[in-house]
Amino acid sequence: MGVKIKKRGGKWYVFVNFHGRRKAKCVGTSRELAEQIRRQLEAKLALGDLGFLVDKPTTMTFREYAERWLKTDAKRSKDSTVNFYREYQGRYVLPVFGATALQGISREAIKAFMADLSTRGLSRNTIRLAVASLRVVLSSAVEDGLITMNPAFRLGRFMESQKREHEAQAMEPGEVERFLADAKQNGPFEYYVLFLIALRAGLRQGEILGLRWGDFQFGESESDSNRFLLVQRRFYRGQFSTPKGNRSRRVDMSRELRQALLLLRDTRMLEAFQIGHNSIADNLVFPGESDLNPISPRTIGERYFLPTLERAGLRRVRFHDLRHTFGSLLIEAGAPLPYVRDQMGHSSIQITADKYVHLISGRNVGFIDRLDALRDAQPNATQAQPRSNHGAGNQCEIKPEVIEEKGWCERGESNPHGLPRQILSLVRLPIPPLSQ
Repeated sequence: MGVKIKKRGGKWYVFVNFHGRRKAKCVGTSRELAEQIRRQLEAKLALGDLGFLVDKPTTMTFREYAERWLKTDAKRSKDSTVNFYREYQGRYVLPVFGATALQGISREAIKAFMADLSTRGLSRNTIRLAVASLRVVLSSAVEDGLITMNPAFRLGRFMESQKREHEAQAMEPGEVERFLADAKQNGPFEYYVLFLIALRAGLRQGEILGLRWGDFQFGESESDSNRFLLVQRRFYRGQFSTPKGNRSRRVDMSRELRQALLLLRDTRMLEAFQIGHNSIADNLVFPGESDLNPISPRTIGERYFLPTLERAGLRRVRFHDLRHTFGSLLIEAGAPLPYVRDQMGHSSIQITADKYVHLISGRNVGFIDRLDALRDAQPNATQAQPRSNHGAGNQCEIKPEVIEEKGWCERGESNPHGLPRQILSLVRLPIPPLSQ
């Protein structure tokens, strides 16, 4: 309870909490001014002057404030993030709340808004993003003192969707080979290389499209372990930006991927030399009709990816499922989870474990088969006492098979353990080798 100052996003804010009545106000970039206002407010509270806690009515609509926010506070985010907010607000939020005054947006109205999006057949994730684009603006309005609380906070439990969420899928090793074989035989070689990057390096589609030839370290030979690629940018919604999470990462390069990339590089270098260029380091690996932008994601999907799946006789999956395949097969190959996390670019090892371990389908069926081995070892109610070895001739006592504790995977228990024990259980899990 009292008056405090805090710095957020390069600006100073004064927060007042007096007997449950709260008020927040942005005072600019000067800490000295914030300290001065804090002392003045403390003096007013001591004298019983509570006038500054009374909310002044505002007629500013959500549309007016959102447009101002996109030009000011939103600029602290990446351009792609700002474009996302602008798109989702224009598509979902403004048609409902655009003409409503900021103080007139209630929690009940937002719940009704979410219910309407659900009945329109939108996915849970789309609804979540639409509410996020509303919530972030209202949070800024709270900091500016235009409203006292954000009615869009903590509405996750009310988020329902009638549309089934897409579940991540992963190919089996044999399916991967069939897919790559068809892509190499029946399509342009550059698309085979593109698919190989997704399956052998786990890059997102936008990260693949953002690759330039200067991002590769091929090493002196295929035996040189110093072979990798740098993920430094992605192409998303028509523009280049930093990778997801604003962090670049190094991804190791397999021998097969190195060989394919070198073949494609040699072809591109020859084409560049023929038109008088001496270097392709700044050139896109997968250029589109214009060398300034990469090939269209729609072209990848409709003209090459889906037809390759169909020719190979495989079920239809998303392009992003190639990344899921990389992660799950890397774990199956015995890679430590921290290594998989770094290769995938995840922010935490929990994401890696939760998202990819369960995609190793059919590999743990051996645990279930062990239950069959116990069938003959279970005594029934009328069975006689087992005979000992003494005087039993060549017959011996049947001993039940014991499942060693170290071979049990705890992640399937109904009473899960914390992250450290979960990770240890994954390390102990004897994962069989890849299918031949």
